[in-house]
Amino acid sequence: VQLVESGGGSVQAGGSLRLSCAVLGYTHMRYCMGWFRQAPGKEREGVATIDSRGSTIYADSVKGRFTISKDNAKNTLYLQMNSLKPEDTAMYYCAADPYLPSCSGLSALGYWGQGTQVTVSS
Repeated sequence: VQLVESGGGSVQAGGSLRLSCAVLGYTHMRYCMGWFRQAPGKEREGVATIDSRGSTIYADSVKGRFTISKDNAKNTLYLQMNSLKPEDTAMYYCAADPYLPSCSGLSALGYWGQGTQVTVSS
């Protein structure tokens, strides 16, 4: 499976961005997928995951502000990010594992995109 992210950019605090992740090589998305991020000097962290049934899990730091969703017809995963904060600044990665119908919390997955940068200024 190949994952291609888009939608990153620079925004002021309080603004919004929507990240997209196009899934290539699979005709469906009935498996665990997620968004992860890594800020400079910090470890990668899970942001949100969604499983084959559409059940979602969010990191505490983004609950109520971010929404993960998927469009099966377009084979695309999304991350809607609202009320952005400077601490949300990071490289954001789309990830998936076609062998996992369910997600194990925000654990890392087997396949990764190249990442898209999100920068939030105060």
